[in-house]
Amino acid sequence: MKKILGLTVLSIIVLFTAYFLFIYYVPYSTGIRSGELIKISHKGVLIKTWEGEISQGISGAQIFTFSVTDRDAIEKLKEYQGSYVRLSYIERYQTIFWLGDTKYFITEVSKETSPH
Repeated sequence: MKKILGLTVLSIIVLFTAYFLFIYYVPYSTGIRSGELIKISHKGVLIKTWEGEISQGISGAQIFTFSVTDRDAIEKLKEYQGSYVRLSYIERYQTIFWLGDTKYFITEVSKETSPH
């Protein structure tokens, strides 16, 4: 009986670990988006995450929300606030609450000239 219980608990732990490793390391998609950086904030009650938004359209019609975990990207986003930026990102299958509120995670940030 103890052996069956031990194997069941071990199986649950292995499946749980495999699930989170899959979500974290296997991206659903990668891409690049450009727009005016309108928001970067550090929010949360118990677990603080960095969240941001870029406007991709006229008068904020298309808002792209994203999360940031890389310290260099966070510093660049703070510096480029209000500017036109180009963001490289990965999209994960699901959100991971201790990393951010969205499925989109920024990997690179660069300043770009506005097309307007």
